[in-house]
Amino acid sequence: MSERYTGDVTTDGPPDVRELTGLTISKISVGPMDNNAYLLRCAASGDQVLIDAANEAPRLLELVGDAGLSTVVTTHRHMDHWVALEEVIATTGARSLVHVADAEGLPIASEPLADGDRVRVGERWLDVIHIVGHTPGSIALLYQDDADGSHLFTGDSLFPGGVGNTEQDPVRFNSLIDDVEKKLFDRLPDETWFYPGHGRDSTLGVERPSIPEWRARGW
Repeated sequence: MSERYTGDVTTDGPPDVRELTGLTISKISVGPMDNNAYLLRCAASGDQVLIDAANEAPRLLELVGDAGLSTVVTTHRHMDHWVALEEVIATTGARSLVHVADAEGLPIASEPLADGDRVRVGERWLDVIHIVGHTPGSIALLYQDDADGSHLFTGDSLFPGGVGNTEQDPVRFNSLIDDVEKKLFDRLPDETWFYPGHGRDSTLGVERPSIPEWRARGW
């Protein structure tokens, strides 16, 4: 595992690259809303998958390079996470995947995902975890490997410091924090590194002690 990776990126800066045994993760920030996009490349096959074609299609396509792109996964239907989707799909011919509950919010027809599905990245896999609250069809994507540990792409459902925005709706907030605690924190070890839809990364172990505080404040 690369020791130099920090996950700190800026909208006008280069990607930060993490070299795992089975997977390379390239994180880039695109404007104007400081969205993170993640390009995953299978070390064995070179197959590439993009998580959230958020914006700035030329920069995302430059990141993809000549190796091609097999799939784009959209973590949820909010527009800032798919502005570049049409152009990236049209240029690369990649498949577009999104949870079935958020499919109507996307600008192109996309193949539906459901909780428990798996997304192939060459010889590796991402497990789809449905997290209800930020949107009805928000998902997290989990990569696990004995050599690499657990790596979780959380979209806007989990950030350092709390769960995603639920617009002060207590029903949505309770759904979101319940799913985050049950499906992520209760399932995965403290060493799990997570990569959110905006801003810096963190680990579940760093954030776990704050869950009671998040519940008490209601956001």
